Amino acid sequence: MNAMTRDDLAAFARSWFKPNHSTLVVVGDITMAELAPKLERVFKDWKPGDVPAENIATVPGPTKTKVYILDRPGAEQSIIIGGSLIAPTANPDELAFETLNDAFGGSFSSRINMNLREDKHWSYGSFAFAQDARGQRPWFIYAPVQTDKTKESLAELVKELHDIAGARPLTAAEIQGAKDRQTLTLAGRWETGGAVRSALSDIATYGLPDDYYQTYESRIRALTPEDIAKAVSTFIHPDREIWVVVGDRAKIEAGVRQLALGEVTFLDADGKPETTSP
Repeated sequence: MNAMTRDDLAAFARSWFKPNHSTLVVVGDITMAELAPKLERVFKDWKPGDVPAENIATVPGPTKTKVYILDRPGAEQSIIIGGSLIAPTANPDELAFETLNDAFGGSFSSRINMNLREDKHWSYGSFAFAQDARGQRPWFIYAPVQTDKTKESLAELVKELHDIAGARPLTAAEIQGAKDRQTLTLAGRWETGGAVRSALSDIATYGLPDDYYQTYESRIRALTPEDIAKAVSTFIHPDREIWVVVGDRAKIEAGVRQLALGEVTFLDADGKPETTSP
C-alpha cells in the first residue's frame, strides 16, 4: 500500500471507469426529462471503451475446522469470529438463507444472542451476518465475550451450529419470527432517499431482478420449512468452520485447546501465521 502512487490510481481509473461499465442511480424530486440534460452536460466527454477482464477465481472452502489465536496480552475480553464461504448474493436460496441467519444470529432475539447474552451473560451481543458480493462471500459469526468464558463461549457457538444443522432445527415459531422481522419492517426501511438509492444500487451491483423488492415480501412469506432446511444444508457446515479468537493467549489458549476443534495456528498482530501446533 505504501508503494502506491498517484499514477497508479489514475491508471486504475482510466482502465476501469467507463460509461459502458457503469450504472448511475439517481433518487430525488426530479424527472428523467430534467435529469438527462444535466447528465449530458457533465459527462459528455466521458467516452466508452474496453475494460480489463475480471479475474476472480472461485476457491474451495475449508475441508475441516481450523482455529487461529491472535494474542492480545492484557485484553479484557476475547473476540470470537467464525467464518465460512457461501454463495454469491444472487443465488436461488438467498431469501431462505437470510431467514435462517436472522433466526440463528441476525437479530437480537436470535439463538446465539439469546444464549451468550441473555442466558449466560458472557457477551454484550453475539451475531451472525454475511457480506454481499457478486462472487463468493464470507458468512461470519461474531461474539465478543468475557476472557474467562472464552472456552465456554466458543463451545456454545460450535454447539449452536451443530444444533441448527442437526438435532435442533429451527422451529416454526422461530421461522415465523424471522419472516415477520424481515417483512414488517419494510415500510421503515426506505424512509430516506439514501435508503432507496442503496436498495437500487444493490439491484444493479449484484445482478438482482428489477422487481426484487416489489416481490420481496411475498417471497419471504412463501418460504417453507423445506426451503429453510435446504438453506441450512447448503450454507451451514459446522465441521468446516474457521474460528479466529483474539484475546490474551496466556489466559485462553489452554481452554481453546481443550475443545479439540482442530489444528491451532497462532497469528501475529498483522494476521500472519507464527507457529502451528496440533
